[in-house]
Amino acid sequence: MADQSIISALILGLIEGLTEFIPVSSTAHVLLAGHFLGFKSPGNTFAVLIQLGAILAILLVYFQRLVSIALALPSRPKARQFVLSILLAFLPAAVIGAFAHDFIKSVLFETPMLICIVLIVGGVILYLIDRLPLTPKYHDVMDYPPSLALKIGLFQCLAMIPGTSRSGATIAGALLMGTDKRSAAEFSFFLAMPTMLGAFTLDLYKNRDALNFNDASLIAVGFVAAFVSALLVVRSLLNFVSNRGFAPFAVWRIAVGTAGLIGLWLLG
Repeated sequence: MADQSIISALILGLIEGLTEFIPVSSTAHVLLAGHFLGFKSPGNTFAVLIQLGAILAILLVYFQRLVSIALALPSRPKARQFVLSILLAFLPAAVIGAFAHDFIKSVLFETPMLICIVLIVGGVILYLIDRLPLTPKYHDVMDYPPSLALKIGLFQCLAMIPGTSRSGATIAGALLMGTDKRSAAEFSFFLAMPTMLGAFTLDLYKNRDALNFNDASLIAVGFVAAFVSALLVVRSLLNFVSNRGFAPFAVWRIAVGTAGLIGLWLLG
């Protein structure tokens, strides 16, 4: 990575932060942008390390809420139920990710055309779900029963396919099972914390031999860009989806996937 530009690192960091927590697939955007920028990272270590910036952003925004939940664990059954729900929702992806990591990274992540197609298909599905006349039964993430959380966690496993979107899969699953749009997005935030930390730790371990801290300046630029842009998204997304729903993200997915296919056809 040493000969690659700071500008490319900045662009990829911004893309990571802006797309990590919205249902458009940050992985797809970073991989496609890296492909067309000619940005090469052995083992995708750059993408792995800058993702920590997005993780820290959501932990910072939700720090007080996490502390209050932790303090309430001894005395409030609802707090214990919520923690159990998050752990159950995280479990399926943790198990599948651990066993299928090498195949996902070496095969699926190296297929730009597949990523573009999945972006388009996922966009169409998200748009249709957003337009369904669903009647929500759950409006607060603290009220999600563990059985519902586990089902949402199974939906999250679809994000093993690059282009699906972790948040998109969890939000779509939650909406279909009776949650409202705001709480579906917020549950996706909470579920992102253990999921992203787990994926980051596994990726870091698997790629430990490819790490090259001679590229520290590029990593630092991408990290900071991802942190700042993710902070802005996390602080504004819930109000946005409450007012606008998820259709704008669906249209964006379709547009990016289509542009990517055209770019691959023209440029390779």
